[in-house]
Amino acid sequence: MLVLAICCMSLLIVSLDTTALNVALPAMRRELDASVAGMQWTIDAYTLVLASLLMLAGSTADRIGRRKVFMAGLVLFTLGSALCSLAPSLEALVAFRMVQAVGGSMLNPVAMSIITNTFTDPRERARAIGVWGAVVGISMAAGPVVGGGLVDSVGWRSIFWVNLPVGLAALLLTWRYVPESRAHRARRPDPLGQLLVIALLGSLTYAIIEAPQKGWTSAEILLFAGIAAAALAALLVYEPRRADPLIDLRFFRSVPFSGATVIAVGAFAALGGFLFLNTLYLQDVRGLSALDAGLCTLPMAAVVCLLSPLSGRLVASRGPRIPLLVAGGAMAASGLMLAAFDAETGTVSMFAAYVLFGLGFGSVNAPITNTAVSGMPRSQAGVAAAVASTSRQIGQTLGVAVIGAVLAAGMADPGGSEGFVAASRPGWWIVTGCGLAVLLIGALSSGRWARSTARRTAERLAEPVAEAVAGDPAAQSSAARTSS
Repeated sequence: MLVLAICCMSLLIVSLDTTALNVALPAMRRELDASVAGMQWTIDAYTLVLASLLMLAGSTADRIGRRKVFMAGLVLFTLGSALCSLAPSLEALVAFRMVQAVGGSMLNPVAMSIITNTFTDPRERARAIGVWGAVVGISMAAGPVVGGGLVDSVGWRSIFWVNLPVGLAALLLTWRYVPESRAHRARRPDPLGQLLVIALLGSLTYAIIEAPQKGWTSAEILLFAGIAAAALAALLVYEPRRADPLIDLRFFRSVPFSGATVIAVGAFAALGGFLFLNTLYLQDVRGLSALDAGLCTLPMAAVVCLLSPLSGRLVASRGPRIPLLVAGGAMAASGLMLAAFDAETGTVSMFAAYVLFGLGFGSVNAPITNTAVSGMPRSQAGVAAAVASTSRQIGQTLGVAVIGAVLAAGMADPGGSEGFVAASRPGWWIVTGCGLAVLLIGALSSGRWARSTARRTAERLAEPVAEAVAGDPAAQSSAARTSS
């Protein structure tokens, strides 16, 4: 439980940073004289680097030691936070956010791998993952309120100071109490695969964010879209030929794993777009202070905080199907209220939409994480958890990029309520579509046939482990304890 608490501290500073930053966006935009696209980059530069490096961090931790990589991530994330608080310009802030992201990439998937190897019983692991999800709810509750209070009283730079004491405390506790662990068979680095992932995600995000300003059919946007497509094709051809690929495509033969990956993209795209639109509306249109805007999100965050551990217990006792169906239905209903009925224009209806979204998001995290790591050999827990974490970050990156681009393209009157509501309506329809995707894929990926594909995939993945330890009694004993 102490190890779980230490790992949750790393999740808290990463999640708290993201939610507090959303509340600070209008203040940052005014001081740094940034556009909507500039605000998108303060979020997406972080999530983009994070998504690009998560799988590398997971496989590196499995190879050289999870404790070492986790501590290095805490150092870099804390240093990046300090630099962000001193950023003199938007460009410097974006660069320092990237430093944060390099450290963040070493935290969440490695922490989840540590948890997976600490809680070996499936029921205990599901409950631990529920606690892990509750920390996201706590950060969603505390982030906007703490961030809003700091922005109004001290300034937006102070939101990065919160990470410093928590990061240092987590570093000292990790050094003292977290045991070292690694996979018994080291995975070789895959530099070409890593470059292809960076090219794919970077080019795609750049094309989406900059397209409203430069034109969807401009030569520059078409070039970056082409680079993204070529990188994806190269990954699909190159990765299966490697003995130790950066992305083990065999994972995706498991329908629950593939479903969890797509659900993570959809759910976190909805979250990224929801927070982005909500923050700008409450402060720029309704004229609320940063603190009042943060307080408005408390109903949503409270529901996430309450439901996350309950969802973990439900996954442990009944499986992921019910939480996924609840998540998809609630998120779709929330998006529909905002898209078709302009729920944000009425206080009661806006809070009802917030609570529904919290109900959906609070239910979805535990089944995503549990499905990603359960059924896979724990020798590859870092990689499997990193794929799930990467899917989350890709989803949040695309959510902010796509919905922000739609908003920028349709906003004829940035300062007026009616103009913003009309321009944001397509974004809320996208949120609705993401919720429906979670509902449909959750139903398809949690049945008996889907579970049978997961069992077959786990058997195939375990075969190389068995071959690697054959003839080595000590390794055989270790493999027997760590195979799923």
